[in-house]
Amino acid sequence: MAAADDSRYYNEHDDRVGGPQFRNRRGRGPFRARMYSDHQGPRPRHRGGPGGGFGPNPRSRFEDDDGDVVMGGDMQDGSSQRRYNPYGRSGRRGDGRFERDRKGGGGPGHRVGGASGGGGGGGERAGGKTGWFKIIIPYGKKYEKKWILTALQNLCPVPFSPVKFSTEGHRAQFYIEDASTASALAKISRKITDTEGYKVIVISNPCAPPITDLKPEEIESLKQCMFNRFDGSQQSLDLSNIRTDPDLLSQNTDIILNRKHCMHGVLKIIEENISELVSLNLSSNKLFKLDDMAELASKAPNLKILNLSHNELRSERELDRVKGVKLVELWLNHNPLCDYFKDQPTYISAIRERFPRLLKLDGHDLPPPIGFDVEAPTAIPPCKGSYFGADDIKSLILCFLQQYFSVYDSGDRQSLLDAYHDGACFSLSMPFSAQNPARCSLGEYQKDSRNLKRLKDPSTRFRLLKHTRLNVVAFLNELPKTQHDTACFNVDVNTYTNTLLSFTVSGVFKEVDGKSRDAVRAFSRVFIVVPVVPSGLCIVNDELFVRNATTEEIRKAFAAPAPTPSSSPVPTLSAPQQEMLNTFSLKSGMNLEWSQKCLQDNEWDFDRAAQIFTQMKAQGKIPDVAFIK
Repeated sequence: MAAADDSRYYNEHDDRVGGPQFRNRRGRGPFRARMYSDHQGPRPRHRGGPGGGFGPNPRSRFEDDDGDVVMGGDMQDGSSQRRYNPYGRSGRRGDGRFERDRKGGGGPGHRVGGASGGGGGGGERAGGKTGWFKIIIPYGKKYEKKWILTALQNLCPVPFSPVKFSTEGHRAQFYIEDASTASALAKISRKITDTEGYKVIVISNPCAPPITDLKPEEIESLKQCMFNRFDGSQQSLDLSNIRTDPDLLSQNTDIILNRKHCMHGVLKIIEENISELVSLNLSSNKLFKLDDMAELASKAPNLKILNLSHNELRSERELDRVKGVKLVELWLNHNPLCDYFKDQPTYISAIRERFPRLLKLDGHDLPPPIGFDVEAPTAIPPCKGSYFGADDIKSLILCFLQQYFSVYDSGDRQSLLDAYHDGACFSLSMPFSAQNPARCSLGEYQKDSRNLKRLKDPSTRFRLLKHTRLNVVAFLNELPKTQHDTACFNVDVNTYTNTLLSFTVSGVFKEVDGKSRDAVRAFSRVFIVVPVVPSGLCIVNDELFVRNATTEEIRKAFAAPAPTPSSSPVPTLSAPQQEMLNTFSLKSGMNLEWSQKCLQDNEWDFDRAAQIFTQMKAQGKIPDVAFIK
């Protein structure tokens, strides 16, 4: 139950079911007269009785029908009303923790204490909604913390961990970080009656996250505790049942690992002090979720053994949070999830799906896994250079690219009309993740992006496809002005026949005007061309893909000057240098600009320049544009 104004419930809280002598006498006390207002609608009338009254009804109109759980006291009328005494022996399991009354409900999807399960079947958190809620218990200050939390937990179908339990005025309060759990707690309102006959009201209100960082002195206490529990010879850390650690209790430090700030504190200490950790024991910590352990793989990259036994994990899906850890041994016994599998092979299969290298589960050796667990190569293979297929194709494409991009970067792209066929098509696309202009700087391209993963409407797809060379060039003129780094172009020929040629050119460019001036972009462009007389190419299809350049691409961009191919000598050279340049260009196959650069870098030493050229060519470090003449 959620309410914006708590005062109404404070007043109602003073209404009693009755003292011990009247508590179980039905129809007593003023409380029943107002009880129906808490339901979603009025109690339905039975029209079968005379006078249109309630008619024959096996239950009295004032019967106690809300499934109360009476805390303490004995039933005097011998009725079957369920009650729970959190301090009685019948309510304890062998490990000293309180267990829900299974007979009265609490199994998957069962109504508990007359209230809907609220949190989903099997106690799993339903709906996936997250957020912080303040749980308020008016006049809860008079109850012991253990008493009220135990009573709530044994009626709530969803396990929960109260955060920052405190008292303020006459009320008790704590925080919950889950909408479904908060809803389930609100539905327990008025389902608990204390020893004085008062109904316990539970109010749930959305709120901002509480401040829950560990204090510096708590971090030091936790660090000392972990130091005492660490076995350096085995690289093993035992944090089982850490809440009851004598060192922490003596310093009044409350560490509960199913609270986010506590688990984050543990992981931070592991990262800073024992990142080489191999074995971690988190058993008996009442863990019901593993969201807060999502960074375990990065904090402890060498972890191989993890003990999560004797906790409250209800679904194997919780293990998805830590499946990045390369475990070889895992303990999950005495968790509710173990009871949900029909047999042991199904259980092993579900766990091994998350941890394919697992060799031992719950202390038992597993059969060897079937499959190929091959280590991924650690080194990325070097990027190969351009592929043309034939020298004549190479010359044709390089000449075309030099002419095309010299016009494209000139500022006036109107001359590109001669490069396109009358029925040519053009399309522009960008990464799907970059469609949000607030998250990237590709806003100039977004409105025209034809990413087929995002666009499902056929009419929009057709509209963004530019038809005819007039429309193509008109659109190219609207794109930002650019300067391409032709020295880093990479060209791959996909298809070539006597009548058609398809190739992809990729590289980087920077914008030279507008609000994104000097921004470096990466691009990939697929050209489908046909030969034209006498020795040219005509574009019939042009597909441009633009994205933001990586840090490495930006670092390498425009590192070397992009020469313009030319056959005329450089007039500033002396006669011997000009002769050496012509000879070097003839023998190396490079144009004059790149030949001159190679000779100048080697102080005009012909033999050393030739040796360096041979080495760099063998390593594929000379760009194709150096051979355009």
